[in-house]
Amino acid sequence: MDTLDLFRLDGRTAIVTGGGRGLGRYMAEALSDAGANVVLCSRKKEPLEEVRDEIEARGRRALALECDVTRGEDVERVVSTAVETFGNVEVLVNNSGATWGAPPDEMPPEKFDRVIAVNVRGTFLMSQAVGRCMIERGSGGTVINVASIAALVGGNPDYMQTVGYNASKGAVISMTRDLATSWAKHDITVNAIAPGWFPTRMSGGLIERFEERMLSDIPLGRFGNPEDLKGVVVFLASPAAAYITGQTIVVDGGATAW
Repeated sequence: MDTLDLFRLDGRTAIVTGGGRGLGRYMAEALSDAGANVVLCSRKKEPLEEVRDEIEARGRRALALECDVTRGEDVERVVSTAVETFGNVEVLVNNSGATWGAPPDEMPPEKFDRVIAVNVRGTFLMSQAVGRCMIERGSGGTVINVASIAALVGGNPDYMQTVGYNASKGAVISMTRDLATSWAKHDITVNAIAPGWFPTRMSGGLIERFEERMLSDIPLGRFGNPEDLKGVVVFLASPAAAYITGQTIVVDGGATAW
């Protein structure tokens, strides 16, 4: 096999949660560019349809499905529709996420619970449903969880007070390791990506207010861009990463290297 062919995803199908905006959109586009059929899902369907139309305009195949990842029935419907349409699911990218900003002593418990529900329960439910499908088919697969550098360091109180988000992403990294060891016998790899600061709808407000301060915390001196993430997700989804599991790849411009 030619080395570059190791990164091809032709004939494979990938589900990308939260695929209508931000990091999810970048990753969905990258997987499609590498040859995968892409199933986009999130609570709001309109942004998904825009991404789907762009992918189809490039000659690729995509679906846009409404889904609340905290609801088991929604998750099962997305997975069954993906299988009915494309025959199987070989790749899952758990990207859907939520956050809420407040100092720990002022964090509303209901907001903390909602963040945990989306980021932890949602990641688990989708992984469980897709994992069962992969196990039943017996041909392996790949799960990629989107964590964050917030899982690895404390939030900077000058501009990031998100204890629920940080805790949830730590749980995602721990879940990644457990699923990796549990499903290795089924030839299913499970890894995580921990992005640093990328301009998205979720991070845009903070970046607008604290850009100079935030950039001073990044050794490379810039925020991430789509290309910084696209190659990583294609690598982890492809045969090139077949011997990597239970790992977290940090994509942060060196922010956690200080």
